[in-house]
Amino acid sequence: MVADAFVRWFGTDPVVHGLVGGLVIAGLNLFGASLVFVWRNPSERAMDGALGFAAGVMLAASFTSLIVPGIETYADGNPIPVLIGVALGALFLDRSDVLVPHAHFLLSGRRRADAANPSEGLPVSDERFAGVVLFVLAITLHNMPEGLAVGVGFGSGDLETAIPLMLAIGIQNVPEGLAVSVAAVNAGLDRRLYAAFAGLRSGVVEIPLAVLGAYAVGTMAALLPYAMGFAAGAMLFVISDEIVPETHTGGHERVATLGTILGVIVMLYLDVTLG
Repeated sequence: MVADAFVRWFGTDPVVHGLVGGLVIAGLNLFGASLVFVWRNPSERAMDGALGFAAGVMLAASFTSLIVPGIETYADGNPIPVLIGVALGALFLDRSDVLVPHAHFLLSGRRRADAANPSEGLPVSDERFAGVVLFVLAITLHNMPEGLAVGVGFGSGDLETAIPLMLAIGIQNVPEGLAVSVAAVNAGLDRRLYAAFAGLRSGVVEIPLAVLGAYAVGTMAALLPYAMGFAAGAMLFVISDEIVPETHTGGHERVATLGTILGVIVMLYLDVTLG
């Protein structure tokens, strides 16, 4: 029923669907970033739990919406194309972290800033500003697989898989958007300026990649299992290399773990009820 309503609203063109998906996840990223106005200084414990939830959603979505359908539906049961894509996606993020040496971005910047000034942010020196630029670039690189994943999902033409994937990535964008806004504000950026910039940055990356992913797999169907694996591998890399380590360094491992389990439960529920 959800897929039928989606078609009535937006037609049947997978590229248009990819655009809608990109707008949704970018909009939810902006919503999360804007929460910094009302939740001005969330505790590390709360952020660890929220980011653990985001990791759980991404973890389940990687398998239920990308890897498993990629193998079973689009590679005729042959796992090799999808597994090659997973390896390439993880390698891409690994090399990106080498090029942008500001790897663990989600909470480490926030914790360092909080130690110096827990409420209002710091004056931006040239050195700190350079760090913030790397911070924003790192966030941008890590948003790329999310936009691509949504585009690939819609490009497959399987709305029953693509819609839960879009909602999952959008939901996890909310705590992620808040986390990076808090970190950026405490690193010295103006609260209103960064909240507005976060929406622009997310949209500039996620929306065109969602459209590109939908177009590419729609015109070159043979790429679909590789593309689904690539998006999943990139997201799995972010979970393992970024989110989990950062949420387990502040003494709130149990909260982060419970958040991850809750995220998996929510994604599985969405996948079953909307799929």
